[in-house]
Amino acid sequence: MRYLTMERTPEPALRSPVVVMAFTGWNDAANAASNAARFVVRRLGARRFASIASEPFYAFTETRPSVRLDSSGERQLTWPGNEFYYARTPGEGPDYVIGIGAEPNLRWRTFTEECMDLFNTLDVSMVVSLGALIGEASHRRPIGVTGSAADPELAKQLDLQRSRYEGPTGIVGILHYALQEAKLPSASLWATVPHYITGEQCPPATLAVLERLQRLLGTSFELDELEGASDRFRDQLDTTIAGDPQMRSYLERLEGALAEAEAEEAAADPLPEATDLVGDIEEFLRGNSEDA
Repeated sequence: MRYLTMERTPEPALRSPVVVMAFTGWNDAANAASNAARFVVRRLGARRFASIASEPFYAFTETRPSVRLDSSGERQLTWPGNEFYYARTPGEGPDYVIGIGAEPNLRWRTFTEECMDLFNTLDVSMVVSLGALIGEASHRRPIGVTGSAADPELAKQLDLQRSRYEGPTGIVGILHYALQEAKLPSASLWATVPHYITGEQCPPATLAVLERLQRLLGTSFELDELEGASDRFRDQLDTTIAGDPQMRSYLERLEGALAEAEAEEAAADPLPEATDLVGDIEEFLRGNSEDA
């Protein structure tokens, strides 16, 4: 591991850990995926134990460092990067590793090798990536979350779609390919954020990701606080839309189109296979991302 620093040595002894990973950037609409990963870190009391150096993997003119003022008014500089946290769980269930960071701009092969080396060192049992994309959805409906896995048996076991996407990909696709080659089980969850939500937060999307992750992992994260934040978010959005006749009209048309599409799908015989939103995400790359 050339660029990964173990901040705790020796590495923590974990029981068949499951890795949950989220990358900020194009695959993290409204920060729904990265916020879900951070929520897991807080709820599990996870501790940071490793990080990947930023210098080799980022073009800082594209993924910029950030400056903030601390409580004493001093400027603090934060570089983009990736950090890993661990949490032990009681009982016989697996422990957890949570990886959070910015999608790298450069040297994807090397970055993936660093991640795979860490997974092998920790004897990881499964990797789950989280993502979120902008799509045609309504905040008045449950946020959709699509899950996929390359391995058909794992997809069936976890009630996921088998990924059939072909075409350009991003770091999530590269990482899952490496996991597939290593025969390490992996899955991917993606939430659809309503495209008219332009802010940096969407609590309902974060909640939807965590609810699906709970079912996949067979665990519970105590989501009451986030459920309350989601209700307030929807109420505030409804209040804003109520004062905008054009937006009200658009939302009515959108919900009508969504209901019609659902009815057509339900009436189809035989029932068509559910759309793999990961493919939609990758299509987005064709026009919005250069080959790394």
